[in-house]
Amino acid sequence: MSSKVAQPIIRKIDDNIDSLLSFEKELLPKEDEKTQKIIMNFPTVYIHNWENSNDFEVYVGESNDIFKRTRQHYDAANDVGAWQHKLLEKQASLFIIGHEHFNKSLTLDIENRLMHYMMSIDRVKHVHNKRGNPQDSYYPMEELDEIFRKIWRGLRKENKDLFPRESLIKDSAIYKASPLHKLTKEQEKARELIIRKVNKALNNDEKNQLIFIEGEAGTGKTVLNSSTFYELYCQAEENNETIDCHLLVNHDEQITVYEQIAEKLGLKSKYGNVVSKPTSFINNHTTEDLVDVSFVDEAHLLLTQGKQSYRGSNQLKDIIDRSRVTVVMFDENQILTTEQFWEAQILDEYRNKAKKTKNHIVLDKQLRMHANAEIIDWIDSFTKKRELKKIPDSVDGYSIKVFDNPEKLDEEIKNKANESDSALSRVIATYDWEFNSNKNPEERLSKYWEVIIDNWHKPWNKQIEKDLSKKDKKAIKGLAWAEQSQTIDEVGSTFTIQGFDLNYAGVILGPSVKYRNGKIVFDPDASYNNKATRNRTLSDGSKQKFGETLIQHEVRVLMTRGVNGLYIYACDPELREELIRSSR
Repeated sequence: MSSKVAQPIIRKIDDNIDSLLSFEKELLPKEDEKTQKIIMNFPTVYIHNWENSNDFEVYVGESNDIFKRTRQHYDAANDVGAWQHKLLEKQASLFIIGHEHFNKSLTLDIENRLMHYMMSIDRVKHVHNKRGNPQDSYYPMEELDEIFRKIWRGLRKENKDLFPRESLIKDSAIYKASPLHKLTKEQEKARELIIRKVNKALNNDEKNQLIFIEGEAGTGKTVLNSSTFYELYCQAEENNETIDCHLLVNHDEQITVYEQIAEKLGLKSKYGNVVSKPTSFINNHTTEDLVDVSFVDEAHLLLTQGKQSYRGSNQLKDIIDRSRVTVVMFDENQILTTEQFWEAQILDEYRNKAKKTKNHIVLDKQLRMHANAEIIDWIDSFTKKRELKKIPDSVDGYSIKVFDNPEKLDEEIKNKANESDSALSRVIATYDWEFNSNKNPEERLSKYWEVIIDNWHKPWNKQIEKDLSKKDKKAIKGLAWAEQSQTIDEVGSTFTIQGFDLNYAGVILGPSVKYRNGKIVFDPDASYNNKATRNRTLSDGSKQKFGETLIQHEVRVLMTRGVNGLYIYACDPELREELIRSSR
């Protein structure tokens, strides 16, 4: 199809009224007749952009009359509070983009994707748009991807700093959690239901309402969460109303991503700290002065017993008590520690509360892994049923490979990471080797805490970072673990990779994962994850261990990270042999 799709027209001018007039009256008339027609008479997309302290700010738009619309922006530039005022202060430029197949729907989709990309670029600190307006079906929707690729390549020729490679953008954690994603039908339906329920609760002055969203890893919970959160703010602004929404997550790396999104979209400057950890939210809000809506991503990470700064016994209850509506995204199979462990009766109590008010939604479409049903079933069988089936052939862009030693797996992951379209490939492992962030290792093969298998060894995550220069540390600030270049020489864990994607996941199954008598066995005695293996005090005061279940969850989190592939090495000889046999 690419040979049939014409090249876009991209023109860059200085972003001021004199340059616009010069382009309209002098430069455009010198263009060929087709170009003049497309710019003058067709819908166009445009990008206002300017540098600010070595970073960029942008505004993306689309219009049926680029000259009239741009003049409107210039007319608004005298308003000190408007983004257009920056055009008077900065050395700004304007990109005007046209195409012979542009119609209203296609330009809206191009505009939306440009906004999505721009927000995901590290050097773009502010996108001065509200939400996009993604379209459904139209002609020529099938050309959208090819036209956009050609537009992006053309923009890169003009400015590689503002328009980096597409693969870098798509691999970024911000891109994957962005509220500007085009939602699936399942996500759209869920978002509409949530917004309808929220509006009803707020209009009727209801309190302590719960909306419970369940979905396994990769079913789109995070995007649904961020999209609904942002949409409520956009709708309130359009209606000249106020709303007090908070987005909560108990994961260090994920909260950084949400904070960056809130800052880039201007939510932080307008509304303050709308993103926080649950403990901070609970400590800073009361049961008398309720917030409107609390969105809890990765709600399976909420604590159900006290620790350190949290002195309560159930974070979800405390959040509900401080909110008029609480929206939770939950995956029971991603509970990894005893503090997060939900006793069945307590979990069912919350599910049933949501079901009674028809506030229970299940997401079941796998969106992360580019894998067919047979491969999904193989992973499910391994991580849920403890069964090892024959490994399916690699199809539909997803592959499962088994390695007989860790060096080969490591080498293959490094090869993938050296390719531009799979740079986000990393080695990750079960927590079966010692790590202590509060002290240095003693007599070991290196100064780092390491994963050690025979003669092969590699530092655990976040070890190399402390030896980087100030310049290199600044360069990786705000990036998720897997996005940092030095981490190709480390081994990730659930503590750094949960909630994030990899292109290819090289999973080392440590000694805690075994194969005995035809079954996968999860052995807590071989794990160093004391948060999973220690006693858990139940609500009746009794103590119980859940190590096997929590290690099983840990393995599932690791094995569902790869978008395009899963590479496996097993330390247990019997498991390794059976995996190799199953792959033949």
